[in-house]
Amino acid sequence: MIDLHIHSVFSDGELIPAEIIRRAEAIGYKALAITDHADHSNIDLIVPRIVKVMERIQPFTNMVLLPGIEITHVPPDTIPDLAKESRRLGAKIIIVHGETLVEPVKEGTNIKALQSDIDILAHPGLITEEEAIEASARNIYLEITSRRGHSLSNGHVAHAAVKYGAKLVINTDCHSPGDFISKEFAIKILKGAGLVEKEIYKVFQNMEEIIRRKIK
Repeated sequence: MIDLHIHSVFSDGELIPAEIIRRAEAIGYKALAITDHADHSNIDLIVPRIVKVMERIQPFTNMVLLPGIEITHVPPDTIPDLAKESRRLGAKIIIVHGETLVEPVKEGTNIKALQSDIDILAHPGLITEEEAIEASARNIYLEITSRRGHSLSNGHVAHAAVKYGAKLVINTDCHSPGDFISKEFAIKILKGAGLVEKEIYKVFQNMEEIIRRKIK
């Protein structure tokens, strides 16, 4: 299992990074990213600390550890600069908190995120044709999620991605120990989103693709 959307105590998660890493390692994860919620107030605090802990622990595990960030609930026009700042600080995985059905994310977040230097648009809700096409054109991954509430639009996201050629990933949006999932359960979620076997296989290929790109 690869999971590129995990939260620690640096935002609203329950675990420190070291425990996240150990728990994931113990259940057979291959790679992970810690991507805490950030805006202008804390991005320069979070990213360097996640970079530091990943660098310190990486020699002691076979998992690939990627420092990341999730830009969350910011005015859409500020996303491009925050993404640039994230890269400068050392984030390898940049996620934007998309227009999920269960939170008041500002309209315009999806499209502005997709026009920025990011890797994944998380739980994008009722993603539009324009947004799916933009994701495809810019090689930005759309997220299928196992997180309750955010997962309500998984089927819509999967359908739009397949129709317009956008790439999909599956993540947990993990906040607590019980949020970790197995690859077998991830497959069930993808099937529940309406994907067929070859499309599910491609999702896992996409996850591997991201890891290869980020460890070069």
